[in-house]
Amino acid sequence: MSYAVDLDAGDYDPAKPGTSLALVYLQHAERDEQDVNGDKLRGQNDVNTDVAIFRLVRYVQIAGLTVAPQVLVPVIAQRGLGDRASIGRNTGLGDIILAAPVWLVNRTQTNTYFGVTPYLYLPTGDYDPNRAFNAGEDRWKLNLQAAGTVRVAPKLAWDAGADITFYGKTGKSFAGGRMTQKVGYQVQSSLRNFVSDQFDLRGGVSHAEGGDWTQNALINRGFTQTKFWIGTAVKPSASTQSFWRSAAISMCAMATRRMGALTCGC
Repeated sequence: MSYAVDLDAGDYDPAKPGTSLALVYLQHAERDEQDVNGDKLRGQNDVNTDVAIFRLVRYVQIAGLTVAPQVLVPVIAQRGLGDRASIGRNTGLGDIILAAPVWLVNRTQTNTYFGVTPYLYLPTGDYDPNRAFNAGEDRWKLNLQAAGTVRVAPKLAWDAGADITFYGKTGKSFAGGRMTQKVGYQVQSSLRNFVSDQFDLRGGVSHAEGGDWTQNALINRGFTQTKFWIGTAVKPSASTQSFWRSAAISMCAMATRRMGALTCGC
């Protein structure tokens, strides 16, 4: 399951109103621990996850503020390794996400930006209560994020953000019985080094605290997760942009090391 909204470096660098974006994010994550109520399970409890997110964005201006309505479509592949190999693997369509960041600070002269974003998760993802791995969560979610970026040096940008997630109840067919969950939180930060106008190197860290969850009248401790990641981003050239009308394509590939584990599925 996904419990918070990962902030990619540069997400809060707005484009001009009228711009359309088509983006692809690729992420590989490795989890090497599993905790149950704060106790680490023995053995090799590895889970690897590969995620591709297809994102369409349109920048507009409303009441003098830049707004970017968008849709994100994730495709998720998960597999167990070591002592968890027996739970198998699964690939499927994740829950579709609708979002609309609003920039409250938009200072292009100094590359200083700050905005807030609501993310609405629709329960459209692939879900089967008989599987250990599922791309969908079988529930609605609402995440509220506040984040920004500032140029700390001519070739170095700092991004930081925090978010809070509200969870709906799972469906009646949810594995193990219907589940409710308290509010979750996440804070994250990253740095970008601009090698050129089209290419940058980036890295970041985030820490998330999932809310306690209740299932069959049993209260279970929420998860704790810390992540470190590194990656690159490539912006298109002017000739590539001519394929789209006021458009850009960005690709970000990240190798992620995740520490901590989920206490309610994967």
